[in-house]
Amino acid sequence: MSGSEHLDHLIGRIYEAGLVPSLWPEVLNEIGIAVGGNGGLLFAVRDGYVSGINSANHDQTMPLFLKEGWSERDPLLPRAAALNHAGFLVDGDLLSEHEIATNDVYCSFYRRHGIGYRAGTIIPIPSGDSIAIVMPRHQDNGPVPRDVVLFLDDLRPHLARASMTANRLGFERARAQADALQAIGLPGAILREGGRLLAANRLFEALMPSLFHDRAERLTLTDAAADGLFLAALATSSVAGSRIVKSIAIAAAMDRVPMVLHVIPVRGSARDIFTRATFMLVVTPVDRGAVPSAEVLQGLFDLTPAEAQVARRVAQAESLDALAAAIGVARETVRTQLKAVLSKTGLSRQQELVSLLAGKALRGD
Repeated sequence: MSGSEHLDHLIGRIYEAGLVPSLWPEVLNEIGIAVGGNGGLLFAVRDGYVSGINSANHDQTMPLFLKEGWSERDPLLPRAAALNHAGFLVDGDLLSEHEIATNDVYCSFYRRHGIGYRAGTIIPIPSGDSIAIVMPRHQDNGPVPRDVVLFLDDLRPHLARASMTANRLGFERARAQADALQAIGLPGAILREGGRLLAANRLFEALMPSLFHDRAERLTLTDAAADGLFLAALATSSVAGSRIVKSIAIAAAMDRVPMVLHVIPVRGSARDIFTRATFMLVVTPVDRGAVPSAEVLQGLFDLTPAEAQVARRVAQAESLDALAAAIGVARETVRTQLKAVLSKTGLSRQQELVSLLAGKALRGD
């Protein structure tokens, strides 16, 4: 394959990855091979490296780089961002020879993992973030040659368009997810990292600004107590590897029934790096006319069957003693199950649970 044919092949593969994001690891590896490098890395950037996609040979390296603090000490990204160069840069464009030889990230991380030299570029995408593409090179092969930079610069416009295509497709997928909830009558939205609104269906939009506010820093709730729980859910559910779904009770108001807000983490895949979709929100109204069944309560708040039974009976104003006698367990067992229910619903008092499930506005002391 000639040089021009190889370039055309890579360009085709880049656009393919823009449409099928799971192909990015393979494409990064192919580019790395083409330039005599050591695989490839693609990062989401906002005030530093946030998350990444990598060729398979860096499956061990990437998590270490992001989680052990090396990414925060990397000297290249802030200097490249300040330079604002619409092309690929190499180590020598950003650091002196002395810095390259003595910098701790270079000495203690890059060279240990065979990525002693790199060429990289930063590409802004419509979401307001950027994508950084880094093509490493083993230190034994010396600095990245200028002809490699020229080759990568020929690829850069296509990498930029493919990144923007992936970003747009990711947004459309997020909007389609929200619209799918609309079809079954539920308000739904997709959030970006930090709780910023990415997409919402019309039912969710109808709750703004009476219940939700789309602010620059994040989506907020007008109910202060629920907003505090929502902020805590964003923090808890974003912990690496967490699969926790948080369900938050929202008090009734004069113009709306009580509701339950479900904060559902979006699990990572290659496409998420382009939109940074991190949470799905689903709002479930609680019917004023009837206490929900135990099965519905179980689904609303991720309760165990025993907890759901306790919640339903408490909502029907049964005392703990009567409840314990009715289901044949000790009063202390019921108290323990009720505490678990309050914890999962984000409430602090038994009366709040009764009010929520009875469709009444919650009142303070």
